[in-house]
Amino acid sequence: MTQIITRRLGKQFTINAPFWCDFGYNIEVGENFYANHGCVILDGAKVTFGDNVFVAPNCGFHTAGHPLDVEQRNQGLEYAYPITIGDNVWIGAGVTVLPGVTIGNNAVIGAGSVVNRDIPDGVVAAGNPCRVIRRITDEDREKYKIRH
Repeated sequence: MTQIITRRLGKQFTINAPFWCDFGYNIEVGENFYANHGCVILDGAKVTFGDNVFVAPNCGFHTAGHPLDVEQRNQGLEYAYPITIGDNVWIGAGVTVLPGVTIGNNAVIGAGSVVNRDIPDGVVAAGNPCRVIRRITDEDREKYKIRH
């Protein structure tokens, strides 16, 4: 069982097993956080999740990387860059977020994406590599409204 000793932990959160992390103490979780099964957080550097973040199954947040130069890599050198996830973010199933990435507030990341660059606020982004597809609009707000 992984013990989570975080820098910050919201009062309302759910993390479904299995869950894996390197250290736990480099993870910050805001209010109303939800991580579905199979979440991996390699927290060699700080990983920050804002409020109202929803993570679908089998997602990975990987702060660690290795040099491209073979001699440096073979010496066991490793780096870690922080990852920041804003407020009100939905991350689809099977997403991988790479070192140094920031995902802005109110963003949606499509399933299967490999996020290797920053994603701005208020967009739908997807793909490998992940790229902005479009802005989230007022029309999106109306799409799933329950009408009585």
